[in-house]
Parts: sequence; C-alpha cells; structure tokens
Amino acid sequence: MLESIPWLESIPDLWLHISVVGLSLGAIVLLAETIHRRVPANSELSRKIVHISTGNVILLAWWLQFPTWVGIAASILASLITLLSYYIPILPGINSVGRKSMGTFFYAVSVGVLTAWFWPLKQFQYAAIGILVMAWGDGFAGLIGQKFGQHRYEVWGMKKSWEGTLTMALISYVVSSLILFSVQGNIWQTWVVPAAIAFIATVLEAFSKLGIDNLTVPLGSAAVGFFFNQLLCN
Repeated sequence: MLESIPWLESIPDLWLHISVVGLSLGAIVLLAETIHRRVPANSELSRKIVHISTGNVILLAWWLQFPTWVGIAASILASLITLLSYYIPILPGINSVGRKSMGTFFYAVSVGVLTAWFWPLKQFQYAAIGILVMAWGDGFAGLIGQKFGQHRYEVWGMKKSWEGTLTMALISYVVSSLILFSVQGNIWQTWVVPAAIAFIATVLEAFSKLGIDNLTVPLGSAAVGFFFNQLLCN
C-alpha cells in the first residue's frame, strides 16, 4: 500500500521500514510523556507503556528482516539517549521510577546484544523471546504487583510480591510458547522449553538489582531457549 504513493516509490524499502518503525516508537514515547505530564502520580504507568510497547518492535524487525546493523545501530542510539536522559530530564516519563535504576539503558543494550547474537544465525525467534519475555513478563509483573500484590517478600532489600512473580512466570511461559509454536509447530519441545525459560526469567527478575534485570532477563531467557531447544531437538 505504501508503495502505491508516488513519492514513496523512490525511497528504498529498508529506509521506508526504518521510518515507519521510528514513527511508531516516537508515538509510543509521546503517549508516555503525555500521560506523565497530565497524570504525574501515575508515572509508573507511562514507563510501563514504553516498556511493553517498544518490546514488540522486535517482531517488526523480524517480519521485515532488518539487517543486523540496524538493530545494533538502534541499540547504540537508544543507549546514548537513555544515558543522557539520566542527567538531562528529556524523558521523565520513561526514567522516573522513584528509585535508582539503569533499567532503560540496560533494555536498549539487550536489544543490540540479542540482535548481534541471533540475527547472523538466522535464529530470530530467540531474540524475540528474550525481548518479549522482558517486555511483557516484567512489564505486567510490575503493574500486577503494584496493583494487586498482597503477599510480599523481600530479596536483597527489594520488595516483591508473589502475585507479581507469578505473573512474570506465567507470561514468560505463554510468550515463549507462542513464539516457538510459530516457528517449530506443535512438538513437545515447544511446550517444555518455555518452562525452563519462565523459571530462569522469573529468578533473574527477582534477584536482579538497579534495573539490570532488563539485561539479565532478555539474555538469560534467550540463552536458555536457544541451548535447551538445540539440545532437545537434536
């Protein structure tokens, strides 16, 4: 449909796709900042909107077959912007978490690492598992834990809830299963490997401090999925 617009026909497909993804990310950040400014008491909601929504871009990158360098370049650029935003409040709706955290920076780094690892191998599904387990699992675990968390526990001074932890485990399993099912179909590994992914992701999320779970969870989930699937399918 986009190619039917005359002036767009002269733009290479790759740059057209990058522009569409860039505009989508810009709209997500704009929405988050608007919520943050209009409802300051709900800053966690604006941050989670970005956290969950931006993770889905990995599916677009997979579908559009972006080259490896695009993912790495985007990761570097996002990492620099997030680092700058910790010193200059250019993205308060994303970084205002009420605690010391480098989570947004680690999130951006994880995208670059997973792209550099799995894109050359043509194993896109594991990069998607890593990012989406973090985006959806951790994102909803935080929201559910804050809203409905009644059964609290503490790990290394971090307050957690069993409701949030259970949410992390369940969503991690569902996300991993759906991605593997789309690639390898209804085989027993599709339903067993995600159990290992969900366990590791949940443990890493519970024990990681200062936002480093945004790095350990994606890398750990992707690594477990990749190595377990390779082991059990061969």
